[in-house]
Amino acid sequence: MPANQLAWRSRIRYYDNSRTSRRTETQDERLLNEKRRYGDTPFDAEPLATADIDHLDLRRFEEEYLPQAVNRAVLESNDRSLFQRLAATKMVATAEDPTPTVTGIPVLGTRPQDFLPGAYVQFLRIAGTALADDIADEARCDGPIMHMMRRLDEKLSAHNRTAVDITSGRTDRHRSTYPLQALQQLARNAVMHRAYDETNAPVHVYWFDDRIETGSPGGPYGGVTIANFGQPGIVSYRNPNLAEAMRALGLVQRYGVGIPIARRTLSENGQPEPAFNVNRQWVSCIVGARP
Repeated sequence: MPANQLAWRSRIRYYDNSRTSRRTETQDERLLNEKRRYGDTPFDAEPLATADIDHLDLRRFEEEYLPQAVNRAVLESNDRSLFQRLAATKMVATAEDPTPTVTGIPVLGTRPQDFLPGAYVQFLRIAGTALADDIADEARCDGPIMHMMRRLDEKLSAHNRTAVDITSGRTDRHRSTYPLQALQQLARNAVMHRAYDETNAPVHVYWFDDRIETGSPGGPYGGVTIANFGQPGIVSYRNPNLAEAMRALGLVQRYGVGIPIARRTLSENGQPEPAFNVNRQWVSCIVGARP
């Protein structure tokens, strides 16, 4: 091989190795920072320096979020200012410094992806069983978290199929290709537990002919490890304030039950339980179609 080609290949290998090394160092640094933060102020309570109070929909906060998050009697009895209420719910840093937080922007932001570019869900309906097959439908589900999850629910419902069995019993039996509740729980878990720092990757929901794959950036956190991921009672929250906001909005029921609910509803629909592929940077969940 000519000397100039050998030199170029050597340079390319050096570049690729250097790029891989830098990427690994960045991921390791993120994991180290998470370990340092574990038990301290979580990342989702940190202010976003490039955002200000004008980037939050304050009317939505007062008319939609607060009535669901705080008991009406408590709201009526206290005399907290708007900024104090925003700070108490972790939507801004403090009442004196109302800079939106990593929780406030996805919950109340007018344009959340301007500040958290990966804070959306990429939906694909793939006509086949491989990622390279034709795409039958796609949607970028973005905007505030409530709108984002409603948009995803619409896509999941539109592509689901329900069969009616009128021969095996006295009453009609309706069975869907997938139980919608299981898909919702798994997708919302992915949004709730994902890493929002050091990545612009979105959550993805890829619907194939034979399965649905849900992927979330960020591996296990805190007391959850690769070895115990998904086991009953093993719960740790990378984004506890966002989790509380999603609970207040009715997107999740209560802590630690998303995967058990998905397992139960899949079993009732005659399907195997979800399979998880977990590493330090990514969590993927695969649900097989009903036979």
